[in-house]
Amino acid sequence: MRCEIRHTTEYHYPKPAWDSFNQVRLHPIQEVRQTLRSFHLNVTPEAEVTSHKDYFGAIVHHVHVHEPHTHLLIEAQALVDTHPVTLPLPAPMSVLRGVRSQHTEFLVPSPRVPAGPWPELFGVARPGPDDDLPAFLMSLTTTLYRMFTYDPKATTVSTPLAEFAQLKRGVCQDFTHAMLGITRQLGVPARYVSGYLYSGGEMLGAEATHAWVECLIPGYGWLGYDPTNNCLAGEKHIKIGHGREYSDVSPVRGTYYGGGQGKLDVAVHVYGEQ
Repeated sequence: MRCEIRHTTEYHYPKPAWDSFNQVRLHPIQEVRQTLRSFHLNVTPEAEVTSHKDYFGAIVHHVHVHEPHTHLLIEAQALVDTHPVTLPLPAPMSVLRGVRSQHTEFLVPSPRVPAGPWPELFGVARPGPDDDLPAFLMSLTTTLYRMFTYDPKATTVSTPLAEFAQLKRGVCQDFTHAMLGITRQLGVPARYVSGYLYSGGEMLGAEATHAWVECLIPGYGWLGYDPTNNCLAGEKHIKIGHGREYSDVSPVRGTYYGGGQGKLDVAVHVYGEQ
């Protein structure tokens, strides 16, 4: 599937701001499941733009606007071809024993996914060593989809996981953190994925950057699960990058001097064709 992405981030300030520095993670990653055809980052006013690869391999752009300004526009345009997902063969949960030590960064607690009895808190039965790992992960995806209600007004980017567990309402970030908490407590290496979603109108979370989980299946690799939409991450999912949690892959964040209380507007448009 060919996907054309346009992501605009606009800041409006009541007073001039200067030395605005933004860290931008909007560059889709190149991997087996997708091919990056082109990427362009446009900034108004004129800015100093540099880039580097972060610890997890994603390309990060640094946007520095020196001059005073009351309006900042960061626009990312990308063209990506996504490819069908091949399904893994059945594998018992016990196959994880030999790989956990190699992926501890995706098993240990993090600020937004702290340690806790998440399987019990979310009512998820712990699988046995002979239970099928891919089947369990798909079942867990379905369980979380049915348990929670997608509600963009219920939470913010700083809502703790424990609070979401009580609310049972939130956005893709919350669904993803919940699944990370459960899988990591069960010894399944799992990472947070930031990206885009082409919905065609029938999937949740396409109005902004989307989030889902990638779990490690030994002998296969990393497979994406989207608990917000109860599906595998397939051709309609465009990946930007991954990390331990949202903080590792937040799309745009930065600082500036002056300006007063700024207003932020974000728009995401994903166009696709088979």
